[in-house]
Amino acid sequence: MPIIDSEYEKARKQGEKAYKNALARGEYPYLPALDSFLNTKDVQTEVELGLVDIPLDQIAGTKTAGRQNAFACNFMPLIPIKSEFALKWDALFRYQLEEGVKDPIIAYEFMNRYYVLEGNKRVSVFKYLGAYSIEGYVTRIVPKLTEDPQVRVFYEYMEFYRRTAINYIRFTRPGSYAALVRECGMEPDHIWTEEERADFSSLYLRFQKLFEEKGGKKLSISCGDALLFMLRLHPYPEMKHMTAAQIKSSLDKIWKEFAVLQETPEESLVLDPGEGSGEANLFLRFFAGTGSRQLNIAFIHEKPASESSWVYAHELGRMHLEQVFGSKVRTTPYFILSEPDSGESVIDEAIADGNHIVFTTGERMLDASLKMALKHPSVKILNCSVNRPLSTIRTYYGRMYEAKFLAGMIGGAMAENNRIAYAAAYPIYGSLAEINAFALGAAMTNPRARVYLHWNCETGSSLDELIREHDISIVSDTDMMRPGTQSRRFGLYQLRDGRYQNLAAPIWNWGIFYEKIIRDIVSGSWKNEKKSRKALNYWWGISGGIIDLITSNRLPEGLAKLTQIIRREMYQDMYHPFERVITRQDGTKIGSPEKDLDAEEIITMNWLCDSVIGALPSPETMNEQARKLVEVHGVIPIRKEVLTVPVRPTLVT
Repeated sequence: MPIIDSEYEKARKQGEKAYKNALARGEYPYLPALDSFLNTKDVQTEVELGLVDIPLDQIAGTKTAGRQNAFACNFMPLIPIKSEFALKWDALFRYQLEEGVKDPIIAYEFMNRYYVLEGNKRVSVFKYLGAYSIEGYVTRIVPKLTEDPQVRVFYEYMEFYRRTAINYIRFTRPGSYAALVRECGMEPDHIWTEEERADFSSLYLRFQKLFEEKGGKKLSISCGDALLFMLRLHPYPEMKHMTAAQIKSSLDKIWKEFAVLQETPEESLVLDPGEGSGEANLFLRFFAGTGSRQLNIAFIHEKPASESSWVYAHELGRMHLEQVFGSKVRTTPYFILSEPDSGESVIDEAIADGNHIVFTTGERMLDASLKMALKHPSVKILNCSVNRPLSTIRTYYGRMYEAKFLAGMIGGAMAENNRIAYAAAYPIYGSLAEINAFALGAAMTNPRARVYLHWNCETGSSLDELIREHDISIVSDTDMMRPGTQSRRFGLYQLRDGRYQNLAAPIWNWGIFYEKIIRDIVSGSWKNEKKSRKALNYWWGISGGIIDLITSNRLPEGLAKLTQIIRREMYQDMYHPFERVITRQDGTKIGSPEKDLDAEEIITMNWLCDSVIGALPSPETMNEQARKLVEVHGVIPIRKEVLTVPVRPTLVT
């Protein structure tokens, strides 16, 4: 008995320490009880999962308040040693050492956390012994589906669990479970085999051990978040066979990125350019320090400018640098020639050619940019994308929704039958904000206006067919005209007597952005910015000069003046398109007339305004190029299905 008594006393001291530390942090020192904080109005249903191997680190508390004060928040006992409770704990401890406790506990799962109904002392003993898991009969409590990111993640977890039976990996951001399946080379609907589960479990446990040894538990991201990030740099087939030393070495290189993953977009976004400096002698000082006569700058594009108005706009920005800085800079465009190439080889080539700065102008090159930045830390690499906080590279994009709002104002005023067609490219981050801003602008000048949505990435659909079917004469099409073509079908135009008359066109002034960045690098402002933020994501709009709207002289004078007034207020940061109450297609409302939606809400919009006629395209209807892009950068719509597993009526009362 003395050995057992000694072990109980050790466990109780661990409990007392956790209790005091929690109080010092202002936290609840006992086990949380699920019934004390679960609002039954928020429960959708309950699901019997049967016998489950429950990871002990995911057992968070008790189901009821009956025994919660007997344990500290770490499940270690608090009751004095001379008690019936201590004797029972001792008996369980001894039995586990000699025979092994085989009786399953009974627990409830809520939001990927487990709460014990029967078996609290068993859990306490297992946790004290450092066991990994315990068997239990589990009932899952399913919350009602809302837009809360945590609820969305849990719904995605349920679908992932149904196909994998894996319950030990947790994510903090929507879309991560689907991304993990993709990174593991599995189809979304694939049911994992026992061998596939064993392979993944082996990798996860090795990674988890190293992640936690390095201090991962102190971060707000989960081990799953960190592993998913790592898989972007090391493909799953490669990482499965990495040794612990290799994984540790890679963790050491990218550890600072995990701190950045904790940031919200507001913490890392640079919404407008700073003052900078235009002194001519700055270049002289910069080059004197480097021993170089030129600043060599590479632009990596996914296709030739002749095939893409997007690339053409960036090429205009590159040529702007040559005009402004002359012989002080050398700019070189590079193009990805083979479809499977993610850009790594081309970036490597550009760096081997002596380029000091590399701009990758497509979102699909983000991971390649990150890999090359880790490989070449002395080279500054920037990727044109949004909502990707990283510390090793910087990202940049524009608030195009501001120009779309202005175009929508014109479209609503000019739509004689209240119908406007809107051609969208891909359902990726930022695109739904542009659609909704356009619709809100149209509603501002014409409350009866309706925006008919067409996705250019969908196969078997036609914008012309949509226009004919609904007798539409006002169209918002691709932002820029493709070089080498004579078509007037770009920007906002009007169909009249079989002819296209351009009314307005949103434009990207990439040259202004690139010039500002080069001046910041040369002046040293680039380094000063870095000191104030872990990650830097440039997201400039009309006020920063990167976005604008050009209008036709065909506009009525009053409409042209109104558009310029709103544009000027946007430039002065006095008007915001999403500073209002917005009604969505499902009838729910979001926003406030006193406060603009925050950056994350705008960037990650997964809903459409009630004045938009249409929906997000499904993966099955999109072309192959679109599917690849949307897999990585697509918005995550709220699922309408509640569950895809058998359920029984809720027992929560």
